[in-house]
Amino acid sequence: MAEGKGSGDFTDNVGRIYLIYTGGFAAFVLLLAALEQLGVSNQVIGYLFVFFTLAIYAGIGIISRTMQVGEYYVAGRKVPAVYNGMATASDWMSGASFVGMAGTLYVLGYDGLAFVIGWTGGYVLVAVLVAPYLRKFGAYTIPDFLGARYGGHMARTIGILILLCCSFTYVTAQIYATGIIASRFLGMSFELAVFVGLLGILVCSMLGGMRAVTWTQVAQYIVLIIAYLVPVILLAQMTTGVPIPQVMYGEVLQDISALETSLVERGLATASEITPHLQPYSSYTTLNFFALVLCLMVGTASLPHILMRYFTTPSVKDARRSVGWSLLFIFFLYFTAPAYAAFAKLEIYQNVIGASFEALPGWIYTYGQIGLVQICGMDAVSLEAVREACFAQGNTSGILSFSDFSINRDIVVIATPEIAGLPYVVAGLVAAGGLAAALSTADGLLLAIANALSHDIYYRMVDPAASTRRRLIIARIMLVAVAGLAAWVASTKPSDILSMVAWAFSLAAAGFFPALVLGIWWKRTSSAGAVAGMVSGFGITLFYLVATQYGGMDLWFGIENVSAGIFGMPLGFAVAWAVSLLTAPPSPKTYEMVEAIRSPEDGTVMDK
Repeated sequence: MAEGKGSGDFTDNVGRIYLIYTGGFAAFVLLLAALEQLGVSNQVIGYLFVFFTLAIYAGIGIISRTMQVGEYYVAGRKVPAVYNGMATASDWMSGASFVGMAGTLYVLGYDGLAFVIGWTGGYVLVAVLVAPYLRKFGAYTIPDFLGARYGGHMARTIGILILLCCSFTYVTAQIYATGIIASRFLGMSFELAVFVGLLGILVCSMLGGMRAVTWTQVAQYIVLIIAYLVPVILLAQMTTGVPIPQVMYGEVLQDISALETSLVERGLATASEITPHLQPYSSYTTLNFFALVLCLMVGTASLPHILMRYFTTPSVKDARRSVGWSLLFIFFLYFTAPAYAAFAKLEIYQNVIGASFEALPGWIYTYGQIGLVQICGMDAVSLEAVREACFAQGNTSGILSFSDFSINRDIVVIATPEIAGLPYVVAGLVAAGGLAAALSTADGLLLAIANALSHDIYYRMVDPAASTRRRLIIARIMLVAVAGLAAWVASTKPSDILSMVAWAFSLAAAGFFPALVLGIWWKRTSSAGAVAGMVSGFGITLFYLVATQYGGMDLWFGIENVSAGIFGMPLGFAVAWAVSLLTAPPSPKTYEMVEAIRSPEDGTVMDK
């Protein structure tokens, strides 16, 4: 994928290239399945899955290396809509979606649908309110747009700080996910595994920037969607006789409801302990459910690493089409996640809860040894440890009850093939998919952070005369530094994946959404108004999140901190509106720029 002509040739043949890649990956999986039947150890198969896929991504990243600014920041603005949609879906379906979504639905049941509704619904806001207009503007980054729309460096600087905060929180969650996967399938400590995953992230994104990340993410989407669908299709076939899990899991939900009742009747659970899978608002109040949906929708339309993807399309029309393709590719996973959770829960209720300690399956000890499955409050490292822990809590029956068993929600997807007794090659495939999901999002997030630091701070504010070479070297240095810091934070296990991701959405919703929407749709928005709105909205959200998570502060109106943006977003709009009316209006040139952004004509405003 050389510069100039070579890049064009690649774009022309991209369909054929990825078709061959998909066939090659399927053949690789079948080869590993054959090796498993021939007696090759599970550890070797796990290593082959992880290192083969990492090698493919690294190869794409190396081939896509570039020293052109336009290629590094926005992939030359020539990514076809369908492939940009695929890359966006990969960028979007992070470790939270692949690893955490089904696990959250497993734990919360109906209430977990708030994540599905919020994240998919947000793309309506992306298509209608934001993405086409940012593409028409022609910026490289979100702070770039804020700096041009509102003038001076203040709006740009505040935008950079918000971007760093929400993107860093998000990327920490992705590196955490890579650590979980690598620690399980490479047989190393979690703390070391996060840095191993980090190496894969850096090779994909450091040399080629957005161009390398785009084509790597297309490859990663193919891996993650195959890996997500295969196990649940096999489970549907095994359980119901029909290999269409999205249709057949209604039957499984009925079985789960019957088992929930049975567990209570058999004395293995109390009615207060077990949350009915189909009961709405049992984990979240109605207010919290819809607050979370709103924060996730608005956060989707505000996340810099997602909006950046629409800067890479050839035209405004292609940016709109990309949103549609993104939704289609995301749909395949999100439509399947509830089925995944249902089949996993059925397997555990049937084969784990109520089993004797001696009959517990081996996967419990596999994940217990890395601290992800607990029985009677202790890590399930061995049968002897389980017996001692349960005996200490008064369970002398030798039968596992519902309250005795605890599984980390972030391993439900990774562990389901083993829970269901599927061949180990399927577990390795799922690990490769989870790794692809986490790596693809981490690539996009780190690129957003590094681009903001190198382009918006260094080039725009420190050294506007910097050469292309110097700008790209600075970008790569920043990328490595931020990635290393994020890996260190992830190694401390700050929270579960989905909570960290939800925090990032609230911060982005409160900090960016008012300034972006008003900047596009209300010409009267002044620089002072936008800055005041960003500072107040982001500030109150960050305060609420930190004070409730770490400071012991009581919740306001009972709103969980994953929905902290519900306070900051309306405040940001109100403050921006009020301050804009009290301060001088923008210049006539700014009015003309806003009109040009809304015009359907091709071309970019920055080029005029």
